Amino acid sequence: MIFEGFGITPIINAYGTNTRLSAGPLSDEVAQAMREAASASVDILDLQAAACREITAATGAEAGFVTSGAAAALLLAAAACMARLDAGAMNRLPATREGRCEFLISRSQRNMYDRAIETAGGRLVDVGIPDRVSGAGVRDASVGDFADAITPRTAGILHVAQANAEPPLRDITRIAREAGLPVIVDAAAQLPPAVNLRRFFEEGADLVAFSGGKAIGGPQASGILAGRGPLVASALAQMLDLDLPEAQFRPPAEFGALSQLAFLPRTGIGRSCKVGREEVMGLLVALRRFTCDDATTRQARWQSRLDAVRAAAGLPFELGMQGEIPLLLLRCPDAAAMEARLRAGRPCVHVNPARLREGILTINPLSLHERDCAALGAALLAAWRD
Repeated sequence: MIFEGFGITPIINAYGTNTRLSAGPLSDEVAQAMREAASASVDILDLQAAACREITAATGAEAGFVTSGAAAALLLAAAACMARLDAGAMNRLPATREGRCEFLISRSQRNMYDRAIETAGGRLVDVGIPDRVSGAGVRDASVGDFADAITPRTAGILHVAQANAEPPLRDITRIAREAGLPVIVDAAAQLPPAVNLRRFFEEGADLVAFSGGKAIGGPQASGILAGRGPLVASALAQMLDLDLPEAQFRPPAEFGALSQLAFLPRTGIGRSCKVGREEVMGLLVALRRFTCDDATTRQARWQSRLDAVRAAAGLPFELGMQGEIPLLLLRCPDAAAMEARLRAGRPCVHVNPARLREGILTINPLSLHERDCAALGAALLAAWRD
């Protein structure tokens, strides 16, 4: 294997689509698409126009393009909300000129990834109290809290898509429309179900960020930003390489709003979010594959991996579900010690530690390769006996 030639020992990833653990194996179809893409040069703007056509067909959004991940999509979304189609404002980011730079977010939704908004020059403003989450009470941010928090400096609202998110997205988009503000949805890990590709737009979102390297099955360094045409065009302009004579810049019809730019801005704040032809094509092939599969097909593929692990380990697993994703749960007398033994073993095994405090190890099949299932079962059995 290529890693071993560089002194790198592969791991067994039973954690899931975790970036730190490099997510999961690509399908042969996606890997082949990336190899073929690497063999020729294309105009990246033309490539993103083709990506736009695929993404709009899958999501129902007005426009979309491929980013270098969901966090990159959030950064670009924030930049678009602050600069819109003002080339001078694009050039000034992350600074703003007495303009809108604040993004409202429910205090209970704060997370490590919302820093992408601040990287673009935005400032996050916490709204409401998180008593429902902290256990101190039942209250959370309300629609009234959000309406009251809007000021002339508010550039948009960030909503983290979760089943228990408060206030609901439809309520957030309603008050945002009344105030003329865009709503960004962080939906990085909200696939499956596949209906979520469209649901957030149907509920009024203006921009939605998806991860390409999770359940979609695309390259790990890929994502999608989709939404309203002018905002998507602004975001794309702030990622593109714009080192060309201004007269040569001809925006394609898919990003026609770019024709509204008074002049061609400098290469923008999102340049570090650039994505290569290989990632774009790998993501598009994966997206087609994801939208063509039904939930039953995906579940059967994941379940077969778990069945192989169960057969090899012979341990008293319980069955669990994370949305559409089947899981194996293993209750242990000392789950933390067993998880440590798995990581210290050869092969090194990573399981999901989210429920260690409950004495449970979680096996997620999304990033498991079929060839690793028997070895994972054997490693679990050995760690159990130790």
